[in-house]
Amino acid sequence: MATKSVGMANKGPSYGMSRQVQDKIDSKYDPELEQILVEWISRQCGSGVGRPEDGKLGFQAWLKDGCVLSELINSLFPGDKPIKKIQSSPMAFKQMEQISQFLNAAEKYGVTKTDMFQTVDLWEGKDLAAVQRTLSALGSLAVTKEEGTYNGDPNWFFKKAQENKRDFSDEQMKAGKNVIGLQMGSNKGASQEGMSYGRPRQIL
Repeated sequence: MATKSVGMANKGPSYGMSRQVQDKIDSKYDPELEQILVEWISRQCGSGVGRPEDGKLGFQAWLKDGCVLSELINSLFPGDKPIKKIQSSPMAFKQMEQISQFLNAAEKYGVTKTDMFQTVDLWEGKDLAAVQRTLSALGSLAVTKEEGTYNGDPNWFFKKAQENKRDFSDEQMKAGKNVIGLQMGSNKGASQEGMSYGRPRQIL
């Protein structure tokens, strides 16, 4: 299946290795997931965020200034919003700053570092599949937390396995250690007395 390659306006063509690497990264971008993410973000944030043009470049352009992402993360926090100021700006560094505010807030929300995209992945379009991965992880967390802030179809994202944190008292911990000791068997009073190994040596 031939895919039409769309050159980015601000960048010349890539050659050789970097082109192959970029093609591999691009192939991980999922158009079906794009539809789900767009639908979710639109419902989650309301009509104010608009909708992107179909396709990867439209998706990137929609999220690039960080404002839609900031609206999204704010909508998931039930109380105080993590991003106090959401402001669209034509200036590159302001847009990148807005994206990094989103990333910090997403981490606070519980998205793991391994699921995080880097600012350049989105801003320069280096790895939009990574952006999808971060947003999917965010969606999964929102569905799992059940804080009443998730606004979308719960089947769009996998529920994450909840970490089962248990707090044990010191007494319980000590009792647990004794149990483990007994399970491993006791070596109290063990000696080699009465044990014979093979035939005794004959002395002639």
